[in-house]
Amino acid sequence: MQAIYVLWNPNGTMKLYEFVITFGVLMLILAQVPSFHSLRHINLISLLLCLLYSSSATAASIYIGTSSKGPHKDYSLSSNDETRIFGIFNAMAIVATTFGNGIIPEIQATLAPPVKGKMFKGLCVCYAVVTVTFFSVGISGYWAFGNEAAGLILSNFLDHDGNPLVPRWFIVMINIFTILQLSAVAVVYLQPTNEVLEKTFADPTSGEFSARNVIPRVISRSISVILATTIAAMLPFFGDINAMIGAFGFLPLDFVLPMVLFNLTFKPSKRNPVFWLNSSIAVVFSAVSVTATVAAVRQISLDAKTYKLFANV
Repeated sequence: MQAIYVLWNPNGTMKLYEFVITFGVLMLILAQVPSFHSLRHINLISLLLCLLYSSSATAASIYIGTSSKGPHKDYSLSSNDETRIFGIFNAMAIVATTFGNGIIPEIQATLAPPVKGKMFKGLCVCYAVVTVTFFSVGISGYWAFGNEAAGLILSNFLDHDGNPLVPRWFIVMINIFTILQLSAVAVVYLQPTNEVLEKTFADPTSGEFSARNVIPRVISRSISVILATTIAAMLPFFGDINAMIGAFGFLPLDFVLPMVLFNLTFKPSKRNPVFWLNSSIAVVFSAVSVTATVAAVRQISLDAKTYKLFANV
C-alpha cells in the first residue's frame, strides 16, 4: 500500500504505520468470517493470486536484469565473518518459516479420514506451489539485483531516485495482487487464534449466529486484530520477525518434534539405524534452532538501533 502511494505521490506525507493501521482495519472486517470451512473459496483465490504475483515479480526481475536500466550486479559476500555466519542461520530460519507453511494442510488433513491420503496430497500441492513461487522469485531476484536485492523484492523495482524500472502500471498491479493475497493469507492464519478464543468464550449449545456467540466472537476477534496491528505498526521488522518465528517455532516443529515423537511412538531398537538417524536430526536441528534464534535476536537488535517505534521504514 505504501509502495503504490509513493509511486503516485513521491512527496506524500503518509507514514508506514498509517498504512499498517489501514490494513488492520481491513483485517478487522475480514476476521469476522465465522469458520475455516467458509474460507475454502478464499484459499483458492489466494493460490491464484500467489501464482500471479510470483510470476509477475519473476518476469519483472528478468526484464530489469536484461535491460540497461538494471543496477550493477554484485554477488560478493560480506567480509565480516560474524555477519556471514549469523546471516546464514538467519536465512535458514526464514526458509523454515516459508516451508513450514506445509503444517497448515497437515493440520487440515487430520480433520477428516483418510488422514494419510489427504495429508500426502495436501503437502504435495503445498510444497509444489511454495517451491515454484519462492524459488522463481528468489533466483531471478538475486540474479537481477545481486546483494542489493531487498527483503521485499518489489522494492527493487524502483531505482535509488524513486524512478520505476518497469512500467508504473505493472508495479501497481503486482502490489495489488500482493495486498489481496496477504489479506486472504492473514484471514487463514487468524483461524487457529479464533478457534482458541471461541472455545474459551463461545457456548456450543447456542447457534453460531446467536447473540450469545456473535457478541463474544466480534469482541475477542477485534481485540486480537487490534493488538496484532498495534505491534506491527510499532515494530515494522517483517523479515526479522519471520526469522524469529522460523527459529523459535518452525525449525523445532518441522525437524525436532517429529523425530522425537516417532522414536517415542514406534520405539525402534537402538540397534536400528532409524533410531540414531532420528536422534541425530533432532540434536543437530535443536542446535540450529538455538543458533538461529540468537541470530534472529541479533538482527532485530541491530535493526532496532536504526529504527524507532512506529518507524517509517
